[in-house]
Amino acid sequence: MSTDKLSSIAKKLCENPKGILAADESTNTIKKRFDSINVESNFEKRRDYRDLLFKTPNLNKFISGVILYDETIRQEDSNKLPLAKYLADNDIMPGIKVDIGAIPLENNSSEKLTEGLDGLGKRLEEYKVLGASFTKWRAIITIDNEKNLPSNYCIESNSFNLARYAKIVQDCGLVPIVEPEVIMDGNHSIDDCYKVTCKTLKSVFSQLELHKVFLGGILLKPNMVISGTLNQNQATVDTVADLTLECLNNCVPKDVPGIVFLSGGQSNKLATEHLNAMNKKANNLPWNLSFSYGRALQQPSLNKWLGKVDNVKAAQEALFQRSKFNSEATQGNYNSENEI
Repeated sequence: MSTDKLSSIAKKLCENPKGILAADESTNTIKKRFDSINVESNFEKRRDYRDLLFKTPNLNKFISGVILYDETIRQEDSNKLPLAKYLADNDIMPGIKVDIGAIPLENNSSEKLTEGLDGLGKRLEEYKVLGASFTKWRAIITIDNEKNLPSNYCIESNSFNLARYAKIVQDCGLVPIVEPEVIMDGNHSIDDCYKVTCKTLKSVFSQLELHKVFLGGILLKPNMVISGTLNQNQATVDTVADLTLECLNNCVPKDVPGIVFLSGGQSNKLATEHLNAMNKKANNLPWNLSFSYGRALQQPSLNKWLGKVDNVKAAQEALFQRSKFNSEATQGNYNSENEI
């Protein structure tokens, strides 16, 4: 595929006022979500849940693409229509998570290395046939000051795998979402997060350049620069916005068309407030700032659904509203007073 085509897909995915719905939870993760509402996680229930999300009326006003899981991209609705085709027919691009999870970086290590490069090209060809136009790969970076983590070994190893993944994906004619996540679990300060996020992003883009990845045909899905969940001094919304923008300006090349943030365990409202504050402060940024949220978009819908057919409409209304709020945040127009 030409670089022009890759660029066109990447720009469409992050074009204001739209963002991406992450619905690529693994079977284990979706089971935890279903357990929280006392719903059995089986093939039919998982299909029903994804079906109600994707068929939310007018969702394409705010959502440009959906990241799917291997099971989901193969699923059909009750009319035998593939869910991926339904999305594409409604101007929402189907994407696919292609990493296969993380393993310990080395024996007795709490650090992780994401796997999935073996056979990736062959899997991508199948995913293209199934309708995918973009992909996602997540790397996990943990901050632990007592253990002097993250190690350079962890950052460099994950950066290499992210870059190798991105190159293989582009060679197959798909757009890679590059997701290096500095997770917010821990008692670290926002300054710690800033330093590690900057170091990680610089390493990732160094490897992307080394692998000759076309930056105009990728999207970056980073964490926001934020206080650790256990830190007693939680940074204000403005501070998160300021430090995140500073980090991105220092580390992300202008050739990248868009940055789609992960929510990373933030509350639904806070994830929206942070994105809104950044776009309010944004001044001639070279890239669009948008969202690629999972739980921060889905949780209100999940809580309304509770596994019951009678609740589908209410669940869809909840997803529509949450998507609308985040769409407004991509333009700096979100007002938290409109939250119920």
